[in-house]
Amino acid sequence: MSEQLSFDLPSVPALGRADFLVAPSNAVAVAMIEAPEVDKLVLTGPEGAGKTHLAHVWAARSGAAIVAATDLTEANVPALAARPVVVEDVPEIAGDTARETALFHLHNLVLAEAHALLMTGRGPVRGWGITLPDLASRIAAARSAALETPDDTLLAAVLAKLFADRQLTPKADLIPYLVARIDRSFAAARDMVARLDAASLAQKRPVSRILASGLLDKDTADTR
Repeated sequence: MSEQLSFDLPSVPALGRADFLVAPSNAVAVAMIEAPEVDKLVLTGPEGAGKTHLAHVWAARSGAAIVAATDLTEANVPALAARPVVVEDVPEIAGDTARETALFHLHNLVLAEAHALLMTGRGPVRGWGITLPDLASRIAAARSAALETPDDTLLAAVLAKLFADRQLTPKADLIPYLVARIDRSFAAARDMVARLDAASLAQKRPVSRILASGLLDKDTADTR
């Protein structure tokens, strides 16, 4: 079958509270995010587990600024500390003395100004690799909420949301088929939906179990 040129248009994820799917694997994290008095919180979990989504929920509730840890500098600390702050992907600055120092100063100034601080990162805090001792100890002292690996029900719901974010309507049998076959992770779900979207556009075919089967068969062949 001939393939047409396709445009890789980004999906638009829905990041409101009503769009976040609550399940046993994330219920504790959601409750902590929604607690009325949170001064310092660390949100952890695997890639694609919903950390950014929950961070946006918290930011919307608290009026917080959101900044990537890799964008932190000493110069932007005072402006950021004037309101609650979300610092995303903190492990990405592990070993970067300048940015670790900026986060340390931001941490202290935000709390001194009686604002709240939310930090996110993959995996347990003890594995973040932060080298500045004072910063590491302050992060370790924060309350921590972990997003866990999804069960079948949550993975199915996440797949449905990912399709909806891309304005795709999959065949009824597709999501159960994928739940049984893809890796049990949000990252795998996101990757598969993106690939199905691209393949559907390129091949002028509906998003279906048949299309997914072809992609999965190709993955199997590539690993041999």
